[in-house]
Amino acid sequence: MLKPVLLSGAVALMATTAAAQTQLRVAGNFSQNQKHVGIESGFFADLGAASGVDVVANYNPMDVVGVQASDAFRMLRSGTFDVMSVQIGMASRDDPFFEGIDLIGVSTDMEALRAAVDAYRAAFDARLQARFNAKVLTLWPFGPQVFFCNAPIETLEDLQGLRIRSFTPSMSAMIEHFGATPVTLQFSEVYPALQRGVVSCGVTSPTSANTGNWPEVTTHLLPLAVSGSVQGHFINLNAWNRFSEEEQIALQDAFAALEDQLWELALTANGDAVSCSTGGECVEHKPFDMTLVEIGDADQAAIAEVAETVVLPIWRDTCNAVDPNCSTVWNETVGAARGLEIR
Repeated sequence: MLKPVLLSGAVALMATTAAAQTQLRVAGNFSQNQKHVGIESGFFADLGAASGVDVVANYNPMDVVGVQASDAFRMLRSGTFDVMSVQIGMASRDDPFFEGIDLIGVSTDMEALRAAVDAYRAAFDARLQARFNAKVLTLWPFGPQVFFCNAPIETLEDLQGLRIRSFTPSMSAMIEHFGATPVTLQFSEVYPALQRGVVSCGVTSPTSANTGNWPEVTTHLLPLAVSGSVQGHFINLNAWNRFSEEEQIALQDAFAALEDQLWELALTANGDAVSCSTGGECVEHKPFDMTLVEIGDADQAAIAEVAETVVLPIWRDTCNAVDPNCSTVWNETVGAARGLEIR
């Protein structure tokens, strides 16, 4: 008679434990970004143990579950996923305010970008909560966004007439300024587009391009950084509010460590990726034999000029049409950090 009682008690205990455990549906990075997916998948697998919170995450790369990057904010708001790894530039078509964190030509090195991200973080989070019922957990870059082309290029002038992969509105404005045609593509769509000649160039970080095998279908690498491609991990507020205050603090600490790890990857891995992609010394990436194009002073000046004369005015008009305070907030945050002002 004792055994059934003990068994029923154990079943009840397991049911209580299962009920207390919080499940998170997570859409991560594109699977072709192997280094980033490796970091993400390991982090979410260990999240419960690392944070001390009774949580389990069901993690899948976004392309594996058929998610379009441009839909991320809306999917967060609807609760389709609890946590998403979001390419902000692509998702910002739903609200141009978010692209203000990393406009083309504004922050072209990682130190400058980190200052801009830190300056914009609070305003970004407040907007995300108000507009999309989601909260910032991390903000970090893929690294310098540079040009991979399957046509010979020596300067930005050689982009004229080419079709170039773009993934943010301000990047499209820059491409058009140089006489090229922007083609909006998700990362997973770029390799076949380059292979088939649908586009002649793509813009991404050296690490992402190398792990995504872009050097197999491109010949020239112009290492002229135009932005950092800021990404973030965001959580639906309904999911976030299932945690106690103590659990939220523990989770924030865990995600802060993840953010630091991803910043470190952006700071350290891209140099090796450039070297490996262009036939140089190779440690952690795949070896290829692209032509490394030397950056000229004129090209660097041209990127700074296009930021001030093209990108910022277009973004101002687009964002202020949605919210008249857009450019004011930007001037007080990113603009102040970068010594720029939108008039």
